[in-house]
Amino acid sequence: MPNTHKQLFDLLDKLGIAHTTHEHEAIFTVEQGAHIKAKLPGGHTKNLFLKDKDGKLFLICALGDTKIAINKLHTFLGCKRLSFGKPDLMLEVLGVTPGSVTFFAIMNDTNAQVKLVLDAALFDHDLVNFHPLENSATTAIASRHLKDFARATGHDPVILDFASM
Repeated sequence: MPNTHKQLFDLLDKLGIAHTTHEHEAIFTVEQGAHIKAKLPGGHTKNLFLKDKDGKLFLICALGDTKIAINKLHTFLGCKRLSFGKPDLMLEVLGVTPGSVTFFAIMNDTNAQVKLVLDAALFDHDLVNFHPLENSATTAIASRHLKDFARATGHDPVILDFASM
């Protein structure tokens, strides 16, 4: 069974990572949540679940306004061409459904099947905001703790500067 937001918050507390969560209506796209994000401090994000032609899986976490050229991204990641992962695979591996893809879902990848890729621009913000495993809330943590959380879940993130690509 995938972790719940309560288990996420328990893990954040155990790791000593301060977090603040705001509940809101479910949002499914960056644009749809613009009015919510306008009220919350910090960097706001988008998250993409991708699969290459060999079946390698990737979770891309970036600032919401970051341009990501998926058709060129494979050259920077050293993999085959990428496409969006299917919803059933996303649920199986990350424990979330489309619209709820989030950095925090990496905690559900207990077999370390997914390569985590973080946008370098995330670290330009003191706080970054992600869904807490469901798209009806937003949770903020300090960007300096992104690597700590990732490593605590068995993932060593790749940091990419999408702005220079």
